[in-house]
Amino acid sequence: MRLVRPLMLATALALALASGAHAHVSAEPAEAEPGAYQVVRFRIGHGCSETQGTTALRIEIPPRIASARPQPKPGWGLAVEHGGGAAGAVSAVVWTGRLPADQFDEFAILLRLPQAPGVLYFPAVQTCGAGQAQWTEIPDPGETGRLDHPAPALRLTPATGAPDGGHHH
Repeated sequence: MRLVRPLMLATALALALASGAHAHVSAEPAEAEPGAYQVVRFRIGHGCSETQGTTALRIEIPPRIASARPQPKPGWGLAVEHGGGAAGAVSAVVWTGRLPADQFDEFAILLRLPQAPGVLYFPAVQTCGAGQAQWTEIPDPGETGRLDHPAPALRLTPATGAPDGGHHH
């Protein structure tokens, strides 16, 4: 029994680490109201491998976003890329720093969301030294299959609260 227990623990740990390889960069919250100002946190669950920590995160901003203002992180560099779209709108945000492979973190951007409902995709590139994990796959319209490297997504859905009957406070 003394040998079985450590073997069981080692097996469980190996399975947990292997399943972590399927984790990705995600967006929190997963849903927001169209037209709102919303802080979206992009979460990195682990490094690019068990030994390579994250050294940069690049988040592409969809052209439908009216405004994007990243939150600086202590100990990390921050670059804002501007491109086409409305008057040099933000096209990408890049943080550079060091996040060990066995840790997670969140990177926040305050967004002014478009008025129309739908899904916004934020292709993300996670750099780990010389390697990269590209979380950039966007499903085709109507596609429901699982993607290997999905881009973080934010679903814009109208508020479902009950009407207030015309009362204003």
